[in-house]
Amino acid sequence: MTIIETERMNLMELNEDDMPELRTILQDELTMYAYEGAFNEDETRAWLEKQLSNYEIHGIGLWAAVLEENNKMIGQCGLTWQKIENKSVIEVGYLFDRAYWHNGYAAEAANSCVNYAFKVLECDEVFAIVRDTNLPSMNVAVRCGMTAKKRFIKHYRGVDMPHIAFSVKREIEEIEEIEEIEEIEEIEE
Repeated sequence: MTIIETERMNLMELNEDDMPELRTILQDELTMYAYEGAFNEDETRAWLEKQLSNYEIHGIGLWAAVLEENNKMIGQCGLTWQKIENKSVIEVGYLFDRAYWHNGYAAEAANSCVNYAFKVLECDEVFAIVRDTNLPSMNVAVRCGMTAKKRFIKHYRGVDMPHIAFSVKREIEEIEEIEEIEEIEEIEE
């Protein structure tokens, strides 16, 4: 089932059939440099299981980014709950097969997820948590209208990794428009 349609992709829940594409992405050393290297088979399976659990518990997670033209999964993009130090935040995450890098897919999918977070989930702020050495991912965050807010250390796979938290806030006009619509709906009921 498609969660979000972009100009060139459909974002949909991952499933067991996506394991071959997940292996291509997560078990590639170059793609996974920001994660301190490629995942093994157990880590790849755990990644999929984490997303399936996120869908069930939170109704969101990283979704398969599937090209509309040929139905090929080329990456993942979606919304997850993450921690920035002790604060829980909604994050847009994106990770694509490197054969599809530099084509604007990550920015297209991430922008659509940010809009979904604001309009459907009614979030007031969306974050992107980016390793401080990952300039392409920083550029995607900037293309989503985000600015750098905070540096912090994230402990992952036995390593302390410096990260930068980017964020964008929902426009006040959008918040007021949603409140007006809710008031009209209440009156009509």
